[in-house]
Amino acid sequence: MVIERFRDSNPLPVYQRFQAQGRLAPAGLIYISSWVSEDLTTCFQVMEAERKELLDEWMEQWVDLVDFEVVSVVGSEEASRRVLGKRDGSKE
Repeated sequence: MVIERFRDSNPLPVYQRFQAQGRLAPAGLIYISSWVSEDLTTCFQVMEAERKELLDEWMEQWVDLVDFEVVSVVGSEEASRRVLGKRDGSKE
């Protein structure tokens, strides 16, 4: 999960760059989905990559406009397996 806080709480430069140049993601970094706070100051993105370096490379393209926080996440089934030790997350 990537949390992007737009510099000066201003989303306009981010949206302008995205419109002009696209996501600027390197091959192997996969965009899953995103949500933006109602006040348009923060974007929450789910990205997927085999290597953290791909995420770092992508963030480097935006660091002049965005402050990043990265939180490694797993899906709920994987979390259940890790917590309960069950293969498929079921209760049986």
